[in-house]
Amino acid sequence: MKYIGLHQQIQRNNFNSLLLLIAFPVLLLTIFYIIIYFVARDNASEYPGENYPISIDHNGMFLSAAPFILAAVGIWFLIAWAGHAAFIRLATGAKPLERKENKRVYNLVENLCISRGMKMPMVNIIEDDSLNAFASGINEKSYSITLSRGIINKLNDEELEGVIAHELSHIRNRDVRVLIISIIFVGIFAFLAEVAFRSIRFVGRGNKKGKGSGAIILIAIVVTAAAYFISILLRFGISRKREYLADAGAAEMTKKPYALASALRKISSDPYIEAVENRDVAQLFINNPTPSTHKSASWDNLFATHPPIEKRIELLEQFV
Repeated sequence: MKYIGLHQQIQRNNFNSLLLLIAFPVLLLTIFYIIIYFVARDNASEYPGENYPISIDHNGMFLSAAPFILAAVGIWFLIAWAGHAAFIRLATGAKPLERKENKRVYNLVENLCISRGMKMPMVNIIEDDSLNAFASGINEKSYSITLSRGIINKLNDEELEGVIAHELSHIRNRDVRVLIISIIFVGIFAFLAEVAFRSIRFVGRGNKKGKGSGAIILIAIVVTAAAYFISILLRFGISRKREYLADAGAAEMTKKPYALASALRKISSDPYIEAVENRDVAQLFINNPTPSTHKSASWDNLFATHPPIEKRIELLEQFV
């Protein structure tokens, strides 16, 4: 795949970031509007004709609730935005890699950064014998590259350089910022879907309107589940191509596409990081480190955020 250029890719990802910041809140407000509509309709059924109080008019209820919904989302987003680095470290078991511990890795990272005139990111390590790596962060202060112990020990210098160049390409292209935003918002929809699903068990307990409440909860489950599915599709639509572009960026950076192809081939044989159970965090890796990676056909693979690694290797070998 032809690399489209850093400036154009940054512009595209900045646009995607803006799209996410608009699309996800709009989708969230749509969810609450639908739920409020059915709640208001259920309450209005107790009144003849249209002689029901304005307090149960769905438009009035929505307009009253919207500022609180947006405020709650804003607080969630700010907390997640500020604490994403700590969350990712906890989810992956990563810790800082000291220069004195592995000068080889630092030399590779520094040389690539100097060649592109970019500030060196933090370097972290996951104590796992499997092979994987990822980049994360939202700005120069928080950008980092994380490598597993296995990928450091099992790849030669050219292969490891290719992997590091791939992760640096994600940082240069601003892919990592787009992913962090999508992870935060998809997490909101996952939380709402879980709350709606768990609420069904409490319907009807000491409530004469249990039947009506049950119908509303079922509607809420369907609506939140549909919104969660749509949010995954939005994330899928902007994230899958980034791996091809980062591969192409690494090939351009190192002039050794064959080395990254060889590294991906080795990574594909053992990418599973035991500490990583969160699927949202798993999408950051160069190859998804969850058990579903080993399945030839599954629902997860149908909506995978990563293209098939065989296809990536094939495209890289075309550079040779």
